[in-house]
Amino acid sequence: MSTLWKSRYAQRTLGIKSSAIRELLKVTQRPEIISFGGGLPAPDVFPVQRFEEACHKVLSEHGAQALQYGTTEGYQPLREMIAHNLARYGILSTADNVLITSGSQQALDLIGKLLINRGDRILVEAPTYLGALQAFSVYGAQYVPVPVDEDGLQTEQLDASLRAGPKFMYVLPNFQNPAGVTLSEGRRHQLILLADKYGIPIIEDDPYGQLRYEGDHIAPLVVLDRVNVRRDNGFTLGNVIYLSTFSKTLAPGIRLAWIVAPEDVISKLVQLKQAADLHTSTFNQYVAYEVARDGFLDQHVKLIRQVYRERRDTMLQALHDYFPHEVTWTHPKGGLFLWVTMPEGTDAQALLRAALAENVAFVTGDCFYPNNDQEGGRHMRLNFSHSQPEQIREGIRRLSVAVKMQLRTNHVIH
Repeated sequence: MSTLWKSRYAQRTLGIKSSAIRELLKVTQRPEIISFGGGLPAPDVFPVQRFEEACHKVLSEHGAQALQYGTTEGYQPLREMIAHNLARYGILSTADNVLITSGSQQALDLIGKLLINRGDRILVEAPTYLGALQAFSVYGAQYVPVPVDEDGLQTEQLDASLRAGPKFMYVLPNFQNPAGVTLSEGRRHQLILLADKYGIPIIEDDPYGQLRYEGDHIAPLVVLDRVNVRRDNGFTLGNVIYLSTFSKTLAPGIRLAWIVAPEDVISKLVQLKQAADLHTSTFNQYVAYEVARDGFLDQHVKLIRQVYRERRDTMLQALHDYFPHEVTWTHPKGGLFLWVTMPEGTDAQALLRAALAENVAFVTGDCFYPNNDQEGGRHMRLNFSHSQPEQIREGIRRLSVAVKMQLRTNHVIH
């Protein structure tokens, strides 16, 4: 039967692969494994009681509306709340600039549908978010990768890449997934000016922006574009589309994210979303609004920052204590991940097999690079948000055993 149907699939399905992270999660369900693989928030900070109260209130006071079809744009009070909260970061918008999506992954898919013709080049960071590569590749995207370092995208390398005429740039400026690095303020200004010079729009993906554990907030690209280039007090002329989500601040299971863009862009995205799912879950939007309102979200984010900072610090200390000096890693100032770099010639897939034998898991770096870039083979992404501090320390100890074994095999350490 599978052979019969295989010949019927559309051509765009030929290059689609399963997410390496989703496949790894199947393995890491075993209770003996400590997993640093998924980008999972900590379940112990989910505001379960607040959700329970919100569900009861929504059903008792707005049940008929919350269980009914809704508008494609999303629940108006929720969109107004998002616009109001964004204003604190200098992002000037109204509810008309906000489209609610079924998670950030749908936002990326809609962006792909809207902007990508088969063969279009997309400029991405190397490494970049795996989910974006999956979403854009369905529409036949080609990639122009630009490397990152500890200050984010290396903007001094952008000129040549932008001359290749990419359709847009996809950038995660804050605590990037997977590398954990943050685009410096100086480079943000450079990026905005180069985008304006070449007429290349930017998709700014910011799922982790509120999860900063040290340092000062840096203005989003969408703000710098308005202030430095447009010199405009509104949102109508922006060259940046901004994405964010409740997955990292409330809970990923509610599947709520948003796109902020000029009204004409939102109108076209609304048409595409109508063809996909009509609208995001009405009930989930009502509940999220009730959970987040009255300042609760601000207080809850403070708790998340406290918990995650401790876990990040635990992982950094454990890496310092257990890993050989030939291995380096990033020091993220926020977010959920850090990025480990092994000596050249390391086989991350072989290392993963050795790590699983020690009952610890991570995501190999190769899946975060487009174009089968061999650089990914010596990297691994580690998530610190999901595990308790004692699990983190034990997991890094186990992982160090596998790392040292692999380096000895490669004659890097003796």
